[in-house]
Amino acid sequence: MTIYFYGADEAPYGCFSNFSDHGFDLDGLWWPTSEHYFQAQKFKGTRHADLVRRARTPLRAAELGRDASRPLRRDWERAKDDVMRRAVAAKFRAHADIRGILLSTGDEEIVEDTTTDHYWGRGRTGNGKNMLGRILARTRGQLRAEGADAAESLGQ
Repeated sequence: MTIYFYGADEAPYGCFSNFSDHGFDLDGLWWPTSEHYFQAQKFKGTRHADLVRRARTPLRAAELGRDASRPLRRDWERAKDDVMRRAVAAKFRAHADIRGILLSTGDEEIVEDTTTDHYWGRGRTGNGKNMLGRILARTRGQLRAEGADAAESLGQ
């Protein structure tokens, strides 16, 4: 079975959305959502990055992050997957409840069910790269391994 998600308010997998209300500390700052973190990293080291971080909603952070009048950092295309990996890992490490939901998906494929994004989701044709789903699955494996390591070190 494939697990599809999209809207942040859709139970039980809405927490997989970058718009879900699960903030975290990363790089010495508080990020209200993983969308805030991701969009701000496009402008790392600039005043605009902080403006994105302080956006009232994840939608506003996304709009600010997509502002074509602002130059993206030069290495953005190379860095964006790693930025998303860091955001997703920090979010799920910070919240035991959603970590449990992610771990409960077993080894199922996770797919962002969007027709508008061929890179992060499945895209209009259904065969997009689904990078966000792949990053969630990879994070799930890392969290599972960390949990096994923790249990082992406790002698369980």
